[in-house]
Amino acid sequence: MNDDAITFAGEVIESISGFTMDALGAALLIIAGWVVAGWVYRTTRRWMDRWERVDPTLKPLMASIARYAVLVLTLIAVLAQFGVETTSIIAVLGAAGLAVGLALQGTLSNIAAGMMLLFLRPFQVGDYIDADGIAGTVNEIGLFTSQLTTFDGVYVSVPNAQLWNRQIKNFSRLPTRRIDVTVGISYDDDIDRAMAALKSVLDADDRILPDPESQVMVNGLADSSVNINMRCWTEAGNYWSLLFDLHKNAKQKLDAEGISIPFPQRDIHIRTGAEPITAARKTSGGSRKTTKAA
Repeated sequence: MNDDAITFAGEVIESISGFTMDALGAALLIIAGWVVAGWVYRTTRRWMDRWERVDPTLKPLMASIARYAVLVLTLIAVLAQFGVETTSIIAVLGAAGLAVGLALQGTLSNIAAGMMLLFLRPFQVGDYIDADGIAGTVNEIGLFTSQLTTFDGVYVSVPNAQLWNRQIKNFSRLPTRRIDVTVGISYDDDIDRAMAALKSVLDADDRILPDPESQVMVNGLADSSVNINMRCWTEAGNYWSLLFDLHKNAKQKLDAEGISIPFPQRDIHIRTGAEPITAARKTSGGSRKTTKAA
């Protein structure tokens, strides 16, 4: 073997050894960066949980930003391990960011929607919302998605863009809510007596707020009943329990007063015979011809 071959073999071995060491170093950096990113996420959450002034809505977002920042630094360190200069790394990241931004427009729209949700605050963590059918208690507003729990205990993950582009009803934002309960009575019953009985049901419940004052009014004359509406205001936390109790108590009170809640009914008139039908027909000569049918 000549000297050139020996030199070439040595260079190849040296290159392979150098690349192997760089690859091992990059692998260690990736593992370390991934572990550190997770640790930074958990530490940031714990640190922000200690600050009562920090809104719970911002905590998962800030922790996610800190985690992704560590991962980006890890990527730069890995590229530097293979001899890529910092300026080249920044240029590559800029080009890659542009390409990824064009390819992932939907994902970026979720990020933008999440920022707008955090800025405008149509809801916060712990609120019960309904966004055109997407309903539940908000558990977390993340960088890409928001996590909700439905009333029957089902976990729902919703892209932020879907929440931002919908009409949002927040049932927890205001401290009080109005309740309307409609009760039908028979046309033969005494309306004033029924209204007084239903008003006593409202006055007897301490969960009903005195201001605005509760009301009982006739709001409709239906086909089978006179509809009386019970209207009152209560604290948002008492809404469902009070609504269920008002239905029960109204029925029991009307039963005690002897006032009926009628079933839908329809009057049917039956004819026993048909009346004769008389029709007049003019003939061509101007005379009239009369016919009878039974």
